[in-house]
Amino acid sequence: MKRRIDGYLQEWRRAPRRRSLLVRGARQVGKTYSVRELGKTFEHYIEVNFEETPSVGTIFNQSLSPKPIVEWLTAYAATPIVPGETLLFFDEVQACSKALSSLRFFHEKMPELHVVAAGSLLEFALAQIPSQGVGRIESLFMYPMTFSEFAEAQDLGGLLEFVDRAGPDAPLDPAFHGRLLDRMRMYQLTGGLPAVVQTYLDTGDLNACMDVLDDLITTFEDDFNKYRARVPASRLTEVFRSIPHQTGGKFTYAGVDSAAQGREIKVALELLIKAGLVHKVTHTAARGLPLGADAKPRRFKALLFDVGIYQRLLGLDVPAHVVADDMEFVNKGHLAELVAGLELLAHAKPRRRPALHYWHREKRGSSAEVDYVIRQGDQVVPVEVKAGSAGRMRSMHMFLEERNLPRGIRVCAENFSRYGRIEVCPLYALRRLRSPA
Repeated sequence: MKRRIDGYLQEWRRAPRRRSLLVRGARQVGKTYSVRELGKTFEHYIEVNFEETPSVGTIFNQSLSPKPIVEWLTAYAATPIVPGETLLFFDEVQACSKALSSLRFFHEKMPELHVVAAGSLLEFALAQIPSQGVGRIESLFMYPMTFSEFAEAQDLGGLLEFVDRAGPDAPLDPAFHGRLLDRMRMYQLTGGLPAVVQTYLDTGDLNACMDVLDDLITTFEDDFNKYRARVPASRLTEVFRSIPHQTGGKFTYAGVDSAAQGREIKVALELLIKAGLVHKVTHTAARGLPLGADAKPRRFKALLFDVGIYQRLLGLDVPAHVVADDMEFVNKGHLAELVAGLELLAHAKPRRRPALHYWHREKRGSSAEVDYVIRQGDQVVPVEVKAGSAGRMRSMHMFLEERNLPRGIRVCAENFSRYGRIEVCPLYALRRLRSPA
């Protein structure tokens, strides 16, 4: 399965002034697979998994200098390590903090060698390192498969090319539009975790996909025991399972447990965010750019990192969804809003962790909310998901008038079209919304 990050990995490989690379993201999003695919383009490839073979970590106890490490790994793997010809991959590097620390020295003393590290819970491991080697290590952030990647895995890349050429003044052919809506409905059932997508591609059995999702949920919750020094694993599980029920609204600690201390829930939530399992959507007044300048950090929504996990935690009724009308399903509940947020995140530049924002106005007799506010070039653009008919987009019109903005975007199951200043973008075309800047 082709991944969007593959192109960035190739750019890193060719860069004359590259640094040691960290591939970051939640467990099971496909980090190891993508690095292995990169390894196929090298003459030699060495992979060290510090969870699978923790004894290898002892070589870093002697020295963090690349030369002795390379000598030992050459003998251990029976593979030559040649700068420019070998990819050295440290997987699950969070299990060996000294290996993580060594990355800066590879850049300083052996910059010609291609060195990649990946792992889950990297945020926790990095926090324990006195010096992270600022300017010596670069990062790529990875997420579950996007809808485009899901469609390409089914050989629908040609349809996506038509999507890229369509627009409000040139709608997609109705047959193509219907086909992509059908695929979006399936994507909303499976989510984007590669193990689930591969199961669907191999079997076409949605019940088998649900079994994989259940196994993955168990894996994620088992991982919570690794955080127990900070907060009880049971509290992390409560917060994790509360996120789907609070999707679409302001996150509240009372929504997890009205009797619990807010501080403990806050710590649990921050740990889940660091692990890449939850994303924040922060309120902004959006009076200009950057959007973060008008943000209110204490007021936010929370998104689970994968739509398949979200559906499963809510008790997805597979038979009911399979027979649902396309429009009814795609717009069901807060599902479309979640998909939109995850697509915006995954299609941002992967070299830094992106931020999501929304706008909400509370005024007596005049409450209004816009699901997302994004930057496109030098413009602030409101994005409203699964809104009603043109005459009911009150919040969008209010925001455009108050901020004197030229355009807004409505995301829904409709084909490309336009309602005055408001452009309609189908849910399957969200990759078009992120600014290239």
